[in-house]
Amino acid sequence: MTAPFTSLSTFRDILAAAASPDQAAIAGATARNGQLTKPPGALGRLEDLAQWVAGWQGTDRPRIIAPQIVIFAGNHGVCAQGVSLFPPEVTAQMVGNFQAGGAAINQLAKTFGARMDVVALELDHPTLDFTQGPAMTDAEVVAALTAGWNAVDATSDLLIVGEMGIGNTTAAAAIATALYGGDAGDWTGRGTGVDDEGLARKTDVVARGLARNDDAMTDPLQVLRCVGGREIAAMAGAIARARVDRVPMILDGFICCAAAAVLAQTVPGALDHAVAGHVSAEGSHQKLLSKLEKDPLLSLGLRLGEGSGAALAIGIVQAAVACHSGMATFAEAAVSAG
Repeated sequence: MTAPFTSLSTFRDILAAAASPDQAAIAGATARNGQLTKPPGALGRLEDLAQWVAGWQGTDRPRIIAPQIVIFAGNHGVCAQGVSLFPPEVTAQMVGNFQAGGAAINQLAKTFGARMDVVALELDHPTLDFTQGPAMTDAEVVAALTAGWNAVDATSDLLIVGEMGIGNTTAAAAIATALYGGDAGDWTGRGTGVDDEGLARKTDVVARGLARNDDAMTDPLQVLRCVGGREIAAMAGAIARARVDRVPMILDGFICCAAAAVLAQTVPGALDHAVAGHVSAEGSHQKLLSKLEKDPLLSLGLRLGEGSGAALAIGIVQAAVACHSGMATFAEAAVSAG
């Protein structure tokens, strides 16, 4: 499916027109859940997850057999401000590692039987330094959204999007501050592990970037254009594609959730098809999850990115669906329901 939008305006319209989950399937899954060979509520949140997947898949017996992980990579002009411990060249080097199968996310994808794709976005042409003006033009952000949209496999039944991009915690902090308010320091974290001096520099860069682009900060999609990055926009495009195609998805860490937040602030209900895979060690991730009203499935102190926390949560969603669709009912098992 080729992206059906050519502008931010048409992207917004398509997202707003996305269908709701199948209520009949949810009702059927809820009824089945009440008949399974277990005490009511004994599987806790797994029961809710199974019924949630059922609604998006349109069946009362959902299954997860073709999960997809897509990693988007982009470079950021704001790195010129010294916001990361690592140089921008690391982005391309890590893309090579992904493609060779050597990264953590490759191992997690194999563990859970997920297809993994890597999409590098003009790594030789970083976005502009957003302390000097908008990071992207309208055409550039639409191109990145399109790349994300087109990267989603229409046959997948669960989606995870991850990222690689030196400097992208700075962009994500700028997005979160613009969308939800507060001071830059409320949303800016240590990212790759900068020291106190580095954190102060990052915070100042976020504040200056927001001030420089202040006239565009009232529209979430313009926020994405002005202080985001290509890989962040691509994640937003993929999340939107999953919403339109009713593919359930698992959100990753702070950067992924910043991309998701753009959609949530653009169209109410844009993230109804998504659960939070984990809460990361990046300081503002929990705050962002609270704004998105997402309760994370895992809390393991991760701060790697790459979609790793969301990938780990694939197993939880798979387990929820397997129990729901594979367990016998009391009648099938000839067990007394009491």
